[in-house]
Parts: sequence; C-alpha cells; structure tokens
Amino acid sequence: MKSKILNFLLIITSLFGYLEWSGNSHMFLFQAEGEIILKLFTHPTSVIHPFTVLPMIGQIILLITLFQKKPNKTLTYIGMGGLGILLTFMFFIGVISLNSKILFSTIPFLIISIFTIKFHRNIKA
Repeated sequence: MKSKILNFLLIITSLFGYLEWSGNSHMFLFQAEGEIILKLFTHPTSVIHPFTVLPMIGQIILLITLFQKKPNKTLTYIGMGGLGILLTFMFFIGVISLNSKILFSTIPFLIISIFTIKFHRNIKA
C-alpha cells in the first residue's frame, strides 16, 4: 500500500513543476501537459520531443502501477526515470538561474523520489 501512495505522490508532485521562459511566459507542468494533449490531436509532430514524450510516458507508467495489486518495482523506477529527466533538468535550471519558483517546485518530486528508492531498496523481493 505504501508503494501505491508513493507512486501517487510522484505523479501529483510532478504536475506542479513550474516553468518560466522568455519574458512573462510561465506555466505549471499540468497546464503544459493539457496543451500537449490538445496539440497531439491537431498537430502531433509539433509535440514529439523527448522532454515532452518521456515525462508523459513516465506518468502513464506510474498510473498503471496504481492499478496493480502490488506495484511493480521496475515499472516504478522506469516511470520515475521518465519524469526525473525533466524535473531534475528543471531543478538544475532553477539552481543555475537562481529562480526560486522553478527550484522549489521540483524539490517535492525529488524528495518523494528519494523516499521511493529507499522504500524499494528495503523491500525484500
């Protein structure tokens, strides 16, 4: 049960990553995902990029683990990796640019990821 809660928290915390770019452009990841899903049906080639596809696949994989009786550790790691690519990159952008909004929006995901890894390492499979 704890594994499902951790996977759920990984999905939720990933949605609140904050992005800012050129001028006053900014949005949360859940807003960006909404736009990506809408564009997927109108202009699919415009949204195919590793930083859009991999995190969404990661979220889908983590969502699948929520419906498993016992969430698969390998699927959890793959989903976390897909999301982690984007959110770790965003974390480093926040550090380099000294942007506290970006930096602090990624920390919850990174902390839950660490807890999830520690939890799965302590489970005797």
